[in-house]
Amino acid sequence: MFSNLKIFTSAWNFDKSEVNLKSKFQMINAALLLSTISLLFGIIVNFYKTTYGIIPVEVAMIFLNIVSFFVLRRYKSSFKFISFTIATQFGLLFLFLYYRFSPESLKFIWLFSYPIVVLYFQEKKYAKYSMSFVIGMILLGPIQPFILIGFSMFQAVYISVVLAVISVIITFYQNRMDDARALIFEQQEQLQEQVDELTCKDKLLSVQSKQAVMGEMISMIAHQWRQPLSTVTLTVSDIQLKKMLGTEVSEEQMVRSLQEISDTVVYLSDTIDDFQTYFNPNKNITQGNIDDVIHKVLNFIQARVKGTKIVIEYKNKNRDIIDMYQNELIQVILNIMNNAVDAHLEVKKEHPTIALYVRNLETELELIIKDNAGGIEAEKLEKIFEPYYSTKGKNGTGLGLYMSQMIIEKQFNSKIEVTSTTEGTIFSIKIPKKLS
Repeated sequence: MFSNLKIFTSAWNFDKSEVNLKSKFQMINAALLLSTISLLFGIIVNFYKTTYGIIPVEVAMIFLNIVSFFVLRRYKSSFKFISFTIATQFGLLFLFLYYRFSPESLKFIWLFSYPIVVLYFQEKKYAKYSMSFVIGMILLGPIQPFILIGFSMFQAVYISVVLAVISVIITFYQNRMDDARALIFEQQEQLQEQVDELTCKDKLLSVQSKQAVMGEMISMIAHQWRQPLSTVTLTVSDIQLKKMLGTEVSEEQMVRSLQEISDTVVYLSDTIDDFQTYFNPNKNITQGNIDDVIHKVLNFIQARVKGTKIVIEYKNKNRDIIDMYQNELIQVILNIMNNAVDAHLEVKKEHPTIALYVRNLETELELIIKDNAGGIEAEKLEKIFEPYYSTKGKNGTGLGLYMSQMIIEKQFNSKIEVTSTTEGTIFSIKIPKKLS
C-alpha cells in the first residue's frame, strides 16, 4: 500500500539496479514512523502510570527519529549511518528497559522486536555482533553486582533463547529473500538480453519488410500495368490494322480510341501516385459513386474480352454518393475482374459470363462479382488471399487478391468475402458509405 508513496522512499528516485536499496529505504522510513508511534504510546502509558523516569529517554528517541527522517531525505548516502544509529539506540533502549524495569511491567517484550531491527537495518557482519552483545548483556544481568534487576537467571536464559530463535528465523527468511531477489535479478538480466535480441530481430525484420514491400510494390505495379498497357496496345494496333487494310477510321472511333488511351494513361499515372501513398494513413478520401468506378473498370476490361465469348453484365446500378479511395477501389475491382476473365479463358465455358451488381445496405454498399467459370477448389480457396499464392501457377504473381484484401481491410475498414461452387465463384466487397 505504501510502496508508491514518496515519503517512504525519502523522496528519492531509484533505478532498476537499486531495487534492494529502495526496499531498505521503505523499511527504515516505515520503522521510524512505527517506532515514533510506539514511543508516543509509551509516553502516554508512562505518564498515566507516573513512571516519569523513562519519558525523557522516549522524547529523546522521538527527536532522533525526526532528525533521521530528514537526514535520509537530505543525503541518500546517509542510509548506512542512520541504520546503524537506529539499531544501536534501540538496542540500548531495550537493555535499559531490561535492567530498569521488573518482569511484571512487561516492557522487556519490546526486546523481541530487536532481531528485526538489527538484522534488517545492519549489515550481516555487524548484526551478529550486535545480537551477541545484547544476548550477552541479558545473560550477564542476573549475575553482575552493580545493578539490581528483577529477572532471574532462568528468565534471562529464557529471553535469550527466544531472541536467538527469532534471530535464526529472521536470518533464514532474509537469506531466502536475498536468494529470491538474486534469482529475480538474474531472470531480469536474461529477460533484458532476450528483449535486446528480439529488438535486433525486429529491426532486421523491419528492414527486410521494407525491402519486401518495395519488391512487392514493383511487382504489383507491373501486374497492374500489364492490362492497361495491353489495352493501349490493342487500341493502337486496331487503328493501325485498319489503316493498313485501307479501312476508314471514323472520327468518332478515333476520338473514342484516343479517349480510351488517355483514360488508361491517367489510370497508370494515378496508380503510381497510389502506390507512393499506399501506406500513408492520411491519404485523402474522395466522394463519388460506385457506378462511375465500375464503368472505369469496364472500360479497362473491355479490350480483354473483345473477341471472346465472355459477356459482362452490370446490374442494379447505384448512384449514391459515398466516401472512397477511388483509385484503390478500381484496383480491387479490376483485380477480381481480371481473375474472372483469366478463369474463363482457361476453362472455355460455352456461355461465359461475369456479372456485377450492387446491393444498397443501410450503412454500406455491397458489390458482388460473380462468374460461371467452374469455381475454385476448396484447398485453393483457403489460400487465395495469401501473398504470392496464385491459382494460375507461374502465370500469376499471387499479389492481386492479397493487395485487394489489404486495401479493403486497411483503407475501407471492411472485408472481402468469397464463396465458390462447381458452377462459379462469387466475390462480395462491402464498401462503407462513410469513412472516418
